Amino acid sequence: MTFSPDESRRYARHLVLKGMGGGGQQALQKARVLVIGAGGLGSPAIAYMAAAGVGTLGIVDNDSVSLSNLQRQIVHRTDAIGQAKTASAVAFAAALNPHVGMVAHEVRIDGANAQALVDGYDLVLDGSDNLDTRRAVAAACEALSRPLVSGAVGMFDGQLTIFAPHLQRADSSPAPKFTDLYPAEAGDDDLPSCEANGVLGPLTGVIGTLMAMEAIKLITGIGEPLIGRVLVYDSKGARFSEFSF
Repeated sequence: MTFSPDESRRYARHLVLKGMGGGGQQALQKARVLVIGAGGLGSPAIAYMAAAGVGTLGIVDNDSVSLSNLQRQIVHRTDAIGQAKTASAVAFAAALNPHVGMVAHEVRIDGANAQALVDGYDLVLDGSDNLDTRRAVAAACEALSRPLVSGAVGMFDGQLTIFAPHLQRADSSPAPKFTDLYPAEAGDDDLPSCEANGVLGPLTGVIGTLMAMEAIKLITGIGEPLIGRVLVYDSKGARFSEFSF
């Protein structure tokens, strides 16, 4: 795979980056990544992966843009209010980088269609806002041996991890599953609602950007991904902490 003159200039800082270089950029161009949710977490993840040159970005969302989204969902604009979030996000990413192929899936993902959607991609990022969706996505990724970058936010705090039970942790032990972190009896009533409790806008940018970072690491083989580890961000205290599970 070769780079056009425009691509060489666009990705110049990647191409000279030790450990990334042309091989890493080619891996990004070959990758197919599915983003669940074009909201607060999906927005920065979509923006940075499009900018980085991921070959194909799929976006799953059945919602439309509303005024209250614009405080944190940075791929949408005021004139997009009322449009499908998938269409708005695709327009943003295409304007940012015309070399990225965009696929809009304007559907609600659930247990019935999750495997069919995930099957067309190498890697999945989940920024959805309910446990039913997260369980369906995690089950599909596990069945198809696809790594799942999972981010979540609430009020002033956020967290990030990677579920990849088909892979191993750094110490060669089996990587944990979604069900190892989230008990089966947990429900959305146990979690703080963004609509009811609010969320600080830039918090979604922090976690969504970290999701893009972990995705790029998985694609290129750079560094140690957050497999079997949860990274927690306390925005009020300006602290990151980590625990294994």
